[in-house]
Amino acid sequence: AFQENEIKLLTAEIERLKNFGCLGVSPSLEGLRDENAKLKYRLNFLRKSLQEERSKMAKSMININSCLQEIFGAAIQAAYPDLENPPLVVTPSQQPKFGDYQCNSAMGITQILLKTKEQKVSPREIAEKIAKNIPANECIEKVEIAGPGFINVHLRKDFVSKQLSSLLINGVQPPAVGKRKKVVVDFSSPNIAKEMHVGHLRSTIIGESMCRLFEFAGYDVLRLNHLGDWGTQFGMLIAHLQDKFPDYLTVSPPIGDLQAFYKESKRRFDTEEEFKKRAYQCVVLLQSKNPDFIKAWELICDVSRKEFQKIYNCLDITLIERGESFYHEMMKDIVKEFEDKGFVQVDDGRKIVFVPGFPVPLTIMKSDGGYTYDTSDLAALKHRLCEEKADILIYVVDSGQSVHLQTVFAAGQMIGWYDPKVTRVAHAAFGVVLGEDKKKFKTRSGDTVRLIDLLEEGLKRAMDKLKDKERDKVLTPEELKAAQTSVAFGCIKYADLSHNRLNDYVFSFDKMLDDRGNTAAYLLYAFTRIRAIARLASIDEQMLRKAAREEVLILDHEKEWKLGKCILRFPEILQKILEDLLLHTLCDYLYELATTFTEFYDNCYCVEKDRQSGQIVKVNMWRLLLCEATATVMAKGFDILGIKPVQRM
Repeated sequence: AFQENEIKLLTAEIERLKNFGCLGVSPSLEGLRDENAKLKYRLNFLRKSLQEERSKMAKSMININSCLQEIFGAAIQAAYPDLENPPLVVTPSQQPKFGDYQCNSAMGITQILLKTKEQKVSPREIAEKIAKNIPANECIEKVEIAGPGFINVHLRKDFVSKQLSSLLINGVQPPAVGKRKKVVVDFSSPNIAKEMHVGHLRSTIIGESMCRLFEFAGYDVLRLNHLGDWGTQFGMLIAHLQDKFPDYLTVSPPIGDLQAFYKESKRRFDTEEEFKKRAYQCVVLLQSKNPDFIKAWELICDVSRKEFQKIYNCLDITLIERGESFYHEMMKDIVKEFEDKGFVQVDDGRKIVFVPGFPVPLTIMKSDGGYTYDTSDLAALKHRLCEEKADILIYVVDSGQSVHLQTVFAAGQMIGWYDPKVTRVAHAAFGVVLGEDKKKFKTRSGDTVRLIDLLEEGLKRAMDKLKDKERDKVLTPEELKAAQTSVAFGCIKYADLSHNRLNDYVFSFDKMLDDRGNTAAYLLYAFTRIRAIARLASIDEQMLRKAAREEVLILDHEKEWKLGKCILRFPEILQKILEDLLLHTLCDYLYELATTFTEFYDNCYCVEKDRQSGQIVKVNMWRLLLCEATATVMAKGFDILGIKPVQRM
């Protein structure tokens, strides 16, 4: 709309300049031509970008809920023009007898009229007035007023059929999001010299999935791994490295088990006074950028990186490393900026910052002149906001860090780095992983579960499950291996993502590998079955593409209609997650889609066969297209969740 308006204005301006030229009013004909040329260039650019935008929107999946909100928003505005910000509530109906969607705004408007204008009007009367003012549109067949004032909406079948055809022709295209915003996601973030454990699983899986969702929706996403790669612990590690591998500068030290190496150095630090002193000296030399100590630090970091990468490769995780060391040079300026603006207080030699509304201050410099996590987190926040120019900043960090992060965000706001009305800075918190005893997930000996051990156990159990089902007898070795990886890692990811991230969740291989209920095993199996329907009917992709352009999707059977509507709810599900960052909504939707498909498949023949010979006698192509649309949406849902389906299982 903005571009169309600007085109009208530019066209009028070009006409005005033409007239000035004819009348000889312009003192500089050359200047006039330049201005005219600039305007024409701008006009052509706008027309081209508008055409591209229209073409993109024509291919995008329509968010039906958003469309209905626009329609009812206009109806409420026409019915009650004096109401400011009236409630707009549109939701899918829970039962078919109440239509396809419901507008439940009438009850809220009743309360507003009573409070602001002292008018007592029944919700039903308001609902009727809204219904009378619904503008002409292509999606609503009819509306009915029910109960105290619910407006039940029935969608047009030709509209739903047309949207399904568009999906089949254009693929799953994201709904238009307007200006392309930049999103920075901070996730995973293990510590150097410590192995990734089950606690890192949630941040890594949730963060990856959020990045995939924002990327699919058309955002510019920067995936950051805020490694713990700087600090006093490196003093003891370097001192231990010097003792154990004195020739580390010329011969690469064979540190096989970095976790054991860390524990040895920590034991020495706690028990040997001389070693402790040397460790502190090593920290000073490292922070002063002594080349030998930088080399030792890099060696330790590289060993960790290789171990982390094994896990990232297994789980198909992509990250850009930007650890605490990246921000080290910026910390001095952070302290100075807070001092210059009068926010710093000195407490027993420490420099602290109190943030209104938070009882515990941030310590931005220790009494010995060293920096803290508070300083590095503030430096990271400023860099992401002011250098990376993030419009949205998401920290996927456990709930235990909530107060700390909210204090850091509030400090950034206080000093003027961002305005929360313009820039969204969010903590996507998550609960802990529990064992089946409902206690923190540990090994039998009480140690934290290593993530690599967990993934290997998942692979073993997935293979056992596939062999129990005798899949090894029907799949090739390559297909069996692909199925094993898909099930093992898919189940681990889905078990996490299908729970509300704010809650703790119980880790159970038995539950996640169950092929019944809301599990990845069930969904992956359902997906391979759907994909097999057309293949078993000897219908290839080319035939399906041709049918999608020529066939009208008939939605006469109640199960066809239910499935068609369920498929088209995908964009509104994604929009909700972009707003609240709760990925379990997508898992719930995929499970609902799979079960709705099963209802459809059990009641509607896609391929009809002769009962005696088993020969195919009829292919109901519009139903095969519904199968294809279901599989297409499921595949995109899997992709966002980081799950890789297979063609045969």
